[in-house]
Amino acid sequence: MSNCKFIGYLSFGYPNIEESLKRAEVYVNSGCDILEIDLPTNNPFLDSEFIGNRMKKAYENCSNYEKYFENIQILRNKYKNVGMLILAYEHTIIEYGVDKFINKCKETGIEDIIFVGNKDEKTKNELIKKGLKISTYVQYHLDDLEVQNALNSNGFVYLQAKPGKKGFKENYETLNEVIKYLRKKGIKQSIYCGVGISEKEDFKMVNDAGADAAFVGSSLLKKETFEDIENMIKTWKNYIK
Repeated sequence: MSNCKFIGYLSFGYPNIEESLKRAEVYVNSGCDILEIDLPTNNPFLDSEFIGNRMKKAYENCSNYEKYFENIQILRNKYKNVGMLILAYEHTIIEYGVDKFINKCKETGIEDIIFVGNKDEKTKNELIKKGLKISTYVQYHLDDLEVQNALNSNGFVYLQAKPGKKGFKENYETLNEVIKYLRKKGIKQSIYCGVGISEKEDFKMVNDAGADAAFVGSSLLKKETFEDIENMIKTWKNYIK
């Protein structure tokens, strides 16, 4: 039996908030374990063109973050046993207000944050100080500084699931070996793998490597009908049983 959780990416507000709530319901009813909820922005500089365009369109339709948090609260009340995390750009948090963002996260019971941007350490440190858990991204080739940052972090490790342009660290070619390296280095927090998970075989690879969860983004978002979404999630989860 697998312990790997399925994290479904939710482009919150695209094409509108109401449709996002319907999609979230399909995710959950199909077996999605964790919802990754993004807060839209007009400057998604680190995201792919596909996801970035969705974030910008959602922001054009509604730039009122109070509205987004109201509906995140609806999701939290409805799906009490489903994990939830928020992806937010640093400039979004500053635009909304750091204290307001922290308070809203606490009100909705969401602790895990994918924090994008690094204008300075002030905002990130304030989130951590107030009890939010900030994830750390570690590339497949196991950059020493990134591994050290992960050791010092209070949030989950967001691990690149497949080798990038920099390849892999010598003697640590497979994802299983990469995860074992991190554990040997002292990483005790959860390890969630993402980037490039587009087929059920990728999900199985992440599961077999011993990761705690897998991020499923563009491949899931490109499923346009609720039936296709349901079939995908159920097929992937059944594939690793």
